[in-house]
Amino acid sequence: MTMQAYKRSPALDNSTWYKGILISQLAAGPDTNGAFDFAESKMKKGTEPPPHIHDREDELFYILAGELKVFADGQVFTVAAGETVFLPRNIPHAYLIQSDECHVLALITPGGFFTAINKMNAPARAMTIPSDMETYATADLTDTMAIFTKYGIRMLSPAEIAEQLPAYPAAH
Repeated sequence: MTMQAYKRSPALDNSTWYKGILISQLAAGPDTNGAFDFAESKMKKGTEPPPHIHDREDELFYILAGELKVFADGQVFTVAAGETVFLPRNIPHAYLIQSDECHVLALITPGGFFTAINKMNAPARAMTIPSDMETYATADLTDTMAIFTKYGIRMLSPAEIAEQLPAYPAAH
């Protein structure tokens, strides 16, 4: 595939709703010959994924607005607007949104993570965080976990969370 220069901004034609999160895919694997995915996400408390691990991707988050508490590699980071957090592959991690909403840029390398997400999302009907959608906390994750497993992403068991992310609150 020959890559092409392009300009893209968050819009309905490149945005989806996934588990209560508005995701605008600004660059995906096909755009970059698999080099990286780049997205803008808007999310609210309660839409966070469970603790998990990526076998293939490194993730870099830049916070535009709001605040996250990130749990990774025995550490806890509070990451606020204007700050970044890097989560290397093979390191179990999780995050909890500390503000009402959080607005994040995500660079994921190599590309391909959105291939999994795109099997489960829905076209955004508005450029807002969906309010009437199942989240990780309310959905049956059986199908989600089966898809993620095919793409090298695995949710941690309660025992793994206790061992590898001891500061992560047990209530989640």
